[in-house]
Amino acid sequence: MGEQLSHFLTGVAGEPVAVHSLRPVAGGASRETWKLTARPQGEEPFPLILRLDMAATMNPDALSRADEFHLLQLAHQAGIRCPRPFALCTDPAILGAPFFLMEYVPGESIGPRVVRRPELANARSVLARQMGQQLARIHRLAPPDALPRPAPRTSPAQHLVDALREALTELGIDSPGLETGLRWLERHAPPAPPELSLLHGDFRIGNIIVGEPGLAAIIDWEFAHAGDPLEDVAWPLVRDWRFGNDHLRLGGVAEPEPYLESYEAESGRTVDRAAVYYWEIMGNMKWAVTCLVQAERHLSGADPSVELASLGRRSAEMEYELLRLIAASG
Repeated sequence: MGEQLSHFLTGVAGEPVAVHSLRPVAGGASRETWKLTARPQGEEPFPLILRLDMAATMNPDALSRADEFHLLQLAHQAGIRCPRPFALCTDPAILGAPFFLMEYVPGESIGPRVVRRPELANARSVLARQMGQQLARIHRLAPPDALPRPAPRTSPAQHLVDALREALTELGIDSPGLETGLRWLERHAPPAPPELSLLHGDFRIGNIIVGEPGLAAIIDWEFAHAGDPLEDVAWPLVRDWRFGNDHLRLGGVAEPEPYLESYEAESGRTVDRAAVYYWEIMGNMKWAVTCLVQAERHLSGADPSVELASLGRRSAEMEYELLRLIAASG
């Protein structure tokens, strides 16, 4: 891989570029991620991150590498805290699949480390407000035409219920608990917002890079789509993103109010807390189904992985959580 990347970067730079220290980066089950060092001839070396397609995907609506790259360009130009995109390759002959390169942002993105490491205590004290501010800025951007979106006259909530039910049917899974959740979500679905927003699609602890000052960069944009902004707002409240710190509902780092207040201040919108609760239940449902889809990637042989296989058991935990939340909703 190093030789092919060196040849590609040489073509991009118009001068010889050597690639060193190529190694996989932990985390991420939807794309391969690698860190490398690029050394242009006669210049100082600099680190880059490679994002490469895998053999199978957890979501058929996931963005192509080209669409994710162009979305990163849009977000970076708008001042969103995200890595600067560096170079795109859509030719699968180079590495066997499309890929792009972006700047390396130092910091921690592994969720259990973010919520527990002592050196990140100060970061945790400011993350909630930083997350709310950055998410509001993302939602101000116009969603590009290439992004997935609900069909006309279909609300984002109903669109997602339909997609989750279809995924369970394709997997051949008949779960009374999940079907109960889907029926509740269908009956209580909020109307479509006045206009669709650009959603990051996976905004949570684990998909942000955290340094000692707090939020350094938002990563993993491949699930971006157009939809109800409250879907994004509620996603980091999903129980699995607390990494064991269940008493802190916002990603195991804080209570939700500072986050929601910061979002309101930056967006100028009042956030309906009851609607956020609905989307938190939807988020747990979405992750319960996604865990089953991920396990099938291993079971089918498309992407053999102990990590993917282990995700299947997590579905039961999310099923319990969404049913608990429904019962508590009265």
